[in-house]
Amino acid sequence: MARQVLDNSLARRLFLHRHALGHTPAGTGRGADLLELIQRLGFVQIDSVNTLARAHDMILFARRPAYRPRNLQRLIEKDRGLFEHWTHDASVIPVAYLPYWHLRFARDAARLRARWPKWQGGKFLQEIQQVRDHVAAHGEVSSAELKAEDAAKSTGWWDWHPSKAALEYLWRSGELAISRRQSFRKFYDLSSRVLGEHPTPGEADTLNWLMGGAIDRLGFATSGELAAFWDIASPQEAKTWCAQALASGEIEEIELVGHDGAIRRSYARPGVLQEAEALLPPPSRLRVLSPFDPALRDRKRAERLFGFHYRIEIFVPEPKRVYGYYVFPLLEGERLVGRIDMKAERTSGTLQVTRLWPERGVSFGKRRRQRLEAELERVARFADLDRVHFGPDWLAEPK
Repeated sequence: MARQVLDNSLARRLFLHRHALGHTPAGTGRGADLLELIQRLGFVQIDSVNTLARAHDMILFARRPAYRPRNLQRLIEKDRGLFEHWTHDASVIPVAYLPYWHLRFARDAARLRARWPKWQGGKFLQEIQQVRDHVAAHGEVSSAELKAEDAAKSTGWWDWHPSKAALEYLWRSGELAISRRQSFRKFYDLSSRVLGEHPTPGEADTLNWLMGGAIDRLGFATSGELAAFWDIASPQEAKTWCAQALASGEIEEIELVGHDGAIRRSYARPGVLQEAEALLPPPSRLRVLSPFDPALRDRKRAERLFGFHYRIEIFVPEPKRVYGYYVFPLLEGERLVGRIDMKAERTSGTLQVTRLWPERGVSFGKRRRQRLEAELERVARFADLDRVHFGPDWLAEPK
């Protein structure tokens, strides 16, 4: 049987809808609405970079303009609807998914016990039981409260003291959970006290949940992309799951047309083409996205699907970045139309725009500028800024 072909326009439309970017942004952005959004995405990456607002807050704001950072904090620290752990990076994850993280806990524990003593030496292993006993007896603690000595020598990495490494190990292995943050400093407590007790599914059930959840959120994917989504299953486990799911009819192979016309074989649920054809186009509203937005975090996929290369370097005579390190992609409809370099100047209450680079073939005429200005006004209010200022020569020439 011939494979169904998902053309590039429909693929982008489906992909954006699966990432909650296919509709006009609306909703309360708090409580049950915020939790439902994060469940739909699967997780949200946590990042401390704050040139304008933290990455996780920008991700949620792009989909819920009413969202404010305190809403996420309440959901994590008061309602306990989310917990912090790792996917491809540090993330907030619905507590309902915690049972499926037991596989991650076990694998992280084995990997870190094998690797970290080479970096930390024997002190790291000696500290684990002491830190475990201290938290059990005294409750939540930060690494600063446990610090007894500095790292013996510079490692070129984080230079953690042994008790900090022990805390991180106990968190990564699931014995501890992050109970709260204060100015982004993590406080740890026993996982059972923070999150309660949760069952441990078998490995086969966990892998089935992980792979099914990944393909449902992506819409289409290779086995490697499925493995990378939660970053728990191995590439080989993802290949095995795809072969079994294909044989049972849970998924099918499709031909996915890239931005450049190249065809790439992918997996999808049966009926995905009909689903994509029934979707309405995304609104023409222009949105500022976080560089870590889940729709863009796989840079190669973003380039294949949207023709958007987030980081470009030229080599004349040495590597030089064309754009700034931390620039914000601009989404309009189902197209990425540019990237903007801007930051918050807190002393003056100004959102300072220094440069905007349009994508190839995109011009910023009157209507698009109006949409840009409207979005930047929304972003400024979100960041508690009073005004937007465009610097000299802020708009680069179209390519």
